[in-house]
Amino acid sequence: MTAKINPSKGAPHARIVGVGGYRPVRVVPNEVILEHIDSSDEWIRSRSGIASRHWAGPEETVAEMSIEAAGKAIADAGIDASDIDAVVVATVSHFKQTPAVATEIAHRIGAGKPAAFDISAGCAGFTYGLTLGKGMITDGTAGHVLVIGVERLSDLTDKEDRATAFLFGDGAGAVVLGPSKEAAIGPTVWGSEGDKSQTITQTVAWDEFRSGDVSQLPVDSKGEVKFPAITQEGQAVFRWAVYEMARVAQEALDAAGITSADLDAFIPHQANMRIIDSMIKALKLPEHVAVARDVETTGNTSAASIPLAMERLLASGAAKSGDTALIIGFGAGLVYAATVVTLP
Repeated sequence: MTAKINPSKGAPHARIVGVGGYRPVRVVPNEVILEHIDSSDEWIRSRSGIASRHWAGPEETVAEMSIEAAGKAIADAGIDASDIDAVVVATVSHFKQTPAVATEIAHRIGAGKPAAFDISAGCAGFTYGLTLGKGMITDGTAGHVLVIGVERLSDLTDKEDRATAFLFGDGAGAVVLGPSKEAAIGPTVWGSEGDKSQTITQTVAWDEFRSGDVSQLPVDSKGEVKFPAITQEGQAVFRWAVYEMARVAQEALDAAGITSADLDAFIPHQANMRIIDSMIKALKLPEHVAVARDVETTGNTSAASIPLAMERLLASGAAKSGDTALIIGFGAGLVYAATVVTLP
């Protein structure tokens, strides 16, 4: 005899009800980057659109930055931390293999005993987390979900690598998801292309680094073994992002049942200004669409980039509560995820 299992009873839909961000105090202009590489401010700006980025200090840990961003998002949502039923943290730069930093964050913000876990999906991590959170609410396993994207990529940056030294920054962005009577987060178009996994990767695996074999590990200008860092095949990643991700973004619009003319804002992963500009052209975005360009002063913050850009776009007045926005994350894996949301 097959037992009858009760069906899930969740909200009909989910929506973003609050957003918050945290950028480290220290601002690092291109001039500081140029102390370690043979390049110029003009070259960095022309290749990436980046003028400066934030690097975290010793006290600005992954957990601390997340807590700051989470507090702002919870306040913006107008709820108490105790109302949070799940915490999802997207990051690649939390150096403790276990436990998940999400559990520490949940405890320290006073969320009680929510479900809490970390995910690793590179620069698409936030959108992956958003999709998981939406599912929890519509499934009925959570009433409010805190989704955080946070990185300390300065810890994984090779300051002597001319191809990547200027790209990465630190920070945390967070959103609170809650129930909704109307659709406010569209279907997610997501996927992976593991055959391209080596185009963005870590220079040395942790077990190889632990061996300490200088003959097998990369060394710096002083002959000392370099700490593992993020490396990428710039041109290959650029072509993939420009051509393939514009297609994914269009699929997300189609899945949501809207066109680019219906958009009020476009918030892509802040990887590179040239990629953003190319996607705008490929999607034929109308001039009225506000475009996030946070990369200029924040750099590439991987999983944190979309919520940070969302917060800044709203704070600047370029976008407003209730606007319709297309978001898309893409990066190491290679992985990607895009959806349409109503801004909080």
